[in-house]
Amino acid sequence: MNSSLQAPALTHRQLAMFRAIMLHGNLGRAADATASSQPTLSRELARLEQLLDFDLFDRVRGRLRPTQRALALMQEVERSFVGLDQIATRALELRQQTGGRLRLACLPALAHALVPPALVQLARVLPQATVSVHPQESPWLEQAMSEQRFDVGLSETSEAPVGVTLRPLLQVNEVAVLPREHTLCRKAVLQPQDFEGERFVSLAEGDPYRAAIDQMFAHAEVKRQTWLETASAVAVCAMVRQGLGVAIVNPLTALALAGPDLLVRALSVQIAFRVSLLLPDVAAPHPLRDALTDALVASARSMTDTRLLSNE
Repeated sequence: MNSSLQAPALTHRQLAMFRAIMLHGNLGRAADATASSQPTLSRELARLEQLLDFDLFDRVRGRLRPTQRALALMQEVERSFVGLDQIATRALELRQQTGGRLRLACLPALAHALVPPALVQLARVLPQATVSVHPQESPWLEQAMSEQRFDVGLSETSEAPVGVTLRPLLQVNEVAVLPREHTLCRKAVLQPQDFEGERFVSLAEGDPYRAAIDQMFAHAEVKRQTWLETASAVAVCAMVRQGLGVAIVNPLTALALAGPDLLVRALSVQIAFRVSLLLPDVAAPHPLRDALTDALVASARSMTDTRLLSNE
């Protein structure tokens, strides 16, 4: 056999036939899978073993049994063929003009509240569309949009990042969330004074809505027992549901999680909650981007029709 230490000059055809033999276990089935013949496969296998300078199979009673080297080589071959399969899938998407997978970046609070109804509508219109949803916190979301890494973004920012067009999507009001059987549940609309002395679960320091809520209570000279805080509105609602206190959060998260153990009430003081669409300017638009944005607009519109979320 060849004793050269240079890397063997392998061909894709040889590796495809080797892979077929490994996957199907014998020359007959491998020949069918590659639209070839057993003599051809046998000849190509012998050439491959000569190039490699080691045996790939032991011949045991007329059957081929892979060697340890063959098993190790198969791992590398599979990585190569997975890459080729991805290229082929992408080529098929382009041929069908679906443009591949839509990439949507959104704040975590929107991934379970605003986005799912929009995806339901998109699936009705374009059942073949595929979407990848990436929850991202600010300011990393806005930075990723500037880098053109996503097709559509959903953010609370009111300023367009560099290289991005901003479109206002939704403006509603923050709401109160209460545990079951709390005394404040008897009221339909809560005043800041209603929270006097209440154990309060707060958003984290630095959150702009935390600042607006604190300012509202400071202006009303209301003192709360702020003993828990977290960066996640979902976590706030989970804590309130367990009876750990009351809270004020964005209405999309509140209504998505509302139930027998978590009640939602309007506030007499309006604290606006805004959501904006972010659309990259530099990268060519995804062919289905408009369909996704239309679905998001419809989802936002249906939410603003809810009386609790109205700005009236």
